[in-house]
Amino acid sequence: MVEYAPSSGGLALWVGHRDVDDDEAARLCPRTLGLGGAPLPPAPAFTDGRTVFYAPAFDDLTVEEQAGWVAHQVLHIALRHAPRCVELRQRIGDVDDALFNLCADAIVNSALAHLRWLRLPRTALRLEDVLAQVMSIDRTPEAALLEWDVERLYRAVDDRRAVRGGRDAQRRGGASASRADADADRGSARPRADGPRAARLRQLGAGTARDLHPAADADGTPEAEAEAARDWGERLLRAHAGDGPHSMLRALLADLPRVRTPWEQVLRAQMAHALAQKPGPSWSRPTRSYLANGGRTAGGRRLPWEPGTTSTQAVPKVVVVVDVSGSIDDALLARFAAEVEALVRRLEAALVVVIGDERVHEVRRFEPGRGRLEGLALPGQGGTDFTPLLAEAARHRPDLIVVLTDLDGPAKEPPRCPVLWAVPESFAHARAPFGRVLALD
Repeated sequence: MVEYAPSSGGLALWVGHRDVDDDEAARLCPRTLGLGGAPLPPAPAFTDGRTVFYAPAFDDLTVEEQAGWVAHQVLHIALRHAPRCVELRQRIGDVDDALFNLCADAIVNSALAHLRWLRLPRTALRLEDVLAQVMSIDRTPEAALLEWDVERLYRAVDDRRAVRGGRDAQRRGGASASRADADADRGSARPRADGPRAARLRQLGAGTARDLHPAADADGTPEAEAEAARDWGERLLRAHAGDGPHSMLRALLADLPRVRTPWEQVLRAQMAHALAQKPGPSWSRPTRSYLANGGRTAGGRRLPWEPGTTSTQAVPKVVVVVDVSGSIDDALLARFAAEVEALVRRLEAALVVVIGDERVHEVRRFEPGRGRLEGLALPGQGGTDFTPLLAEAARHRPDLIVVLTDLDGPAKEPPRCPVLWAVPESFAHARAPFGRVLALD
């Protein structure tokens, strides 16, 4: 690797390397099942996100095959696929490790496939093949690598569905699940059935053993993770620039590690700024300095009146507009509701919830600090028009309007207060008519 690609091959010097015997390989790298249900042997090389482990089978490979396996594992570490799998699980609650591994493998294999001095396994999955055969998207390898990162690819192919779920059951017109059943579904760890995309991806990767096994004792503090992402991003950029056309990276990947600001943090900052008490002049009482001086200078002359300050609003108010067209899944809705509830309690703000699609269906009002957004999910109603929803929101004279939607609908007139459009990550590139878009990942 260092001989053919000195800079990008040198990334291997930043990671640990360990030989393991068959027993330790089986312990560190649990066996996966092939398409026929037969267990696959452990991968010749695998990683926990910090160290590359080499099983005895690695010695039986040719030099070109060994270079392919090492380059593959080094890019897994450099792109931080193991900790990103853990972070994604923390955000969405349920991540299928095997599907995530296949998505990460596809990106890494496509990045390395142009090199002639290494050899990838015959069954190596590539990103352009996943897009074409799983999602019917035709892309060249270069275009695919510039467009897709591992989180976006995983979300696109993970169409596993629970057997029962509150909102899905309601949309099908069946009996509504009880609140206890819905809560149990959200917190349950029971397996979910593959949809057509997940099943197809598993079929494509049936001959590939899992090689990505996040370390259980990894340091997951936000500061450490942000620093590691920053370091690896800089190393990859320098290595790619140093090797030029000989770089191990086909292109500057969309999957490059980057420091991410959680949407919860952005929402807190926006709401705190909009709902903060804003001081204004109070002509009914003077400033403290005016009182301390008795309204006169040291020479006894009368000072001009100095008004004091007071808040311009007695109670800040936020209006949450919920588009019930059905683009927000239950898990994301629960996270959003919990975050908004915590913020309005902390800021002692009044909360109004406007629910609708082409028209307003329901308006709920809550006293300051008493907002409860449970049970917001309603059956999808088809089209959306934000104009009547925003008009109803503006009627309550809020300091901030937050719209939970997919941005698929018109909005004719902007309200006088700031508007924050909270959309699922898959709609992050949708254009808002005004205000700011916040992607909920």
